[in-house]
Amino acid sequence: MTLTDLVPTLQLAIGPTILVSGIGLVMLSMTNRFSRLVDRSRQLARELRNAPESSHDVVLAELRILARRARIVRTAITLASSSVLLAALLIISLFLGALLELTIAPMIVAIFSLCLLCLVTGLVLFIYDINLSLRALWLEMPARELDK
Repeated sequence: MTLTDLVPTLQLAIGPTILVSGIGLVMLSMTNRFSRLVDRSRQLARELRNAPESSHDVVLAELRILARRARIVRTAITLASSSVLLAALLIISLFLGALLELTIAPMIVAIFSLCLLCLVTGLVLFIYDINLSLRALWLEMPARELDK
């Protein structure tokens, strides 16, 4: 295989490479959000130990929401990571297919589709977490403040 034969494959591989970079930035946001969830959970757990009995139910409700959100964000991060791995597999497949002159178009389509499916599902979960975070906020705010 000559360099001129390889150039079209390199051009094809640029798309998944850019995808990896973009997903990396999304994962940075997700991991930052996950870190904030863990920090807030630790803070609330400390508050629970020192809180009066009357506020235990509210703090426990917030902790339950945070635990649920942490599971959601963890799943979103796992799906985004899977998407990156599939994009890397896609790039490797493109090069091996070109180098070995294999007919692997169906496999390429399947890998790319799975890559995007993982990404989309992870993003939907991430959006769901953002909406779920409002529940914890509403628990913290007295009802009279919400009516303003």
